[in-house]
Amino acid sequence: MSNPFTAIATDLGRTVAQAKPLLAHLTNAETTGRPSPRKWAKKEILGHLLDSASNNHQRFLRAALAGSLTFPNYEQDELVKLQRFREMDWNFLVDTWTNYNRLLAHILSVLPAKAGAAKCKIGKNKPATLAWIAEDYVAHVKHHLNQIVGEEFETSYEFKP
Repeated sequence: MSNPFTAIATDLGRTVAQAKPLLAHLTNAETTGRPSPRKWAKKEILGHLLDSASNNHQRFLRAALAGSLTFPNYEQDELVKLQRFREMDWNFLVDTWTNYNRLLAHILSVLPAKAGAAKCKIGKNKPATLAWIAEDYVAHVKHHLNQIVGEEFETSYEFKP
């Protein structure tokens, strides 16, 4: 059985390496302002990605150990508002996001292949395999990086829930 996490871990690591210099080039002033009252600032987008990394870290490990698991709904807007990422230093957010995702790439690279089939339910969403959640996590990261830096971070695999 091939390990579904190998390509995902490689893709995440490559994405982080590509994004870090692009993110580091931005300033606090460029990342604090909101494009409109209902849109997140770049700091809030990266903060959301940090929060997503934290949530998915627990999903990856807990589901791999348990074989299947139900997780609470993810209240992204409320969590971004609560954490006030716009008040944080951009370079700190970039470094923290970079290092956390390097950790996640390592974790994904060492998860056993059989963990990919673990069924997970998140909030009211349909159950999905842990491998799909990991793929979706990397696609989610790329989507938001595209919003921040305007680059095209492409996904190199197909999603199969």
